[in-house]
Amino acid sequence: MSPPPDPAPMPAEGPRTPVLADVAELAGVSQQTVSRVVRGSGSVARRTRERVEQAIAELGYQPNAAARALVTRRSHRIGVVAASTSLYGPALTLVGVQEAARAAGYSVTVVMVSDLLPATVEEAFQELRGQSVDGAIAVVPEDASQAAVAAASATFPCVLAPGLDGAGVPDAYWGEVAAARRVTEHLLELGHRTVHHVGGPVDWAESRARSTGWRTALVEAMRVVPRPVRGDWTAASGYRAGREVLAAGATAVFCGNDHMAVGVVRAVSESGLSVPGDVSVAGFDDVPEAAYLNPPLTTVHQDFTEIGRRCVRVLLGRLARRVVEPGPLHPALVVRASTGPPPATGDTPGQVRGEREPVPPSPTAGAR
Repeated sequence: MSPPPDPAPMPAEGPRTPVLADVAELAGVSQQTVSRVVRGSGSVARRTRERVEQAIAELGYQPNAAARALVTRRSHRIGVVAASTSLYGPALTLVGVQEAARAAGYSVTVVMVSDLLPATVEEAFQELRGQSVDGAIAVVPEDASQAAVAAASATFPCVLAPGLDGAGVPDAYWGEVAAARRVTEHLLELGHRTVHHVGGPVDWAESRARSTGWRTALVEAMRVVPRPVRGDWTAASGYRAGREVLAAGATAVFCGNDHMAVGVVRAVSESGLSVPGDVSVAGFDDVPEAAYLNPPLTTVHQDFTEIGRRCVRVLLGRLARRVVEPGPLHPALVVRASTGPPPATGDTPGQVRGEREPVPPSPTAGAR
């Protein structure tokens, strides 16, 4: 009778996933101390914390998210409601949100909406609540969304990016009124008697803020305030608006964003005029293409990624029951070749060609 065959060798076990006890043993501390470090508790001495963090890095320890949620009653997940858009600013704001959330140990769940009607935005928040997010950031700039965001904020922490006028919800405001005022002042300083304005949609808070800054600069300089022309942020709408302001005799045009400014430059060129020899054009946002247009575009640089990071800081402050008020950013005026002195004309001083509207009372300081 032949001997039984040798048993098949057992497969070698892979490396064991490190657990809390392994970190405690390597760092020479209790498991409770490791848990406090992982939770971000401030009751751990600096040297002890550093020792624990070094052990975590050496072992490659990853906290159990489910277990941590049971202890802290938080999912460590942030929700974002955002419009489906290719606009430069909102897209970069989302990048900033994701970077800051990841650095703070939070994951991000994004719900994109096809429109910004209140019912659609409310459905998005309901979806996030169903996923047990700790709080949410709303990148929904149109006024139609305001009621839905305010209602969601009553049930769990929300932050707006950008802030909507009167929503009563914390935001990460960044000083757009002052920036629009500065670019308008720049055009006046070049010698233009007034500045025409191609604004964005009137139901966007950012659009109103930029229009307010433009109007404030003209009123304070005691200049005629031309009737603003509205676009929809696209170059096509800027082109149509450009033809209109040219018919009104504009020598300087401040556009609510860079894409509309591109359309205005095209309208100027097709009219047989030059930028900036006949008409100066300035934009807002400083999109990457702005420096490579012909001529390069004078604009206002916005740090949209920082806006997203600020949103996360404000939201995490609310979760910790702390008020975080980051204050306004200070967007920088970037002067390039698209703005210059006005052409020499035979107009009498103070005369402005084209349609005008009466100078309104000075807006309230700090209006948005």
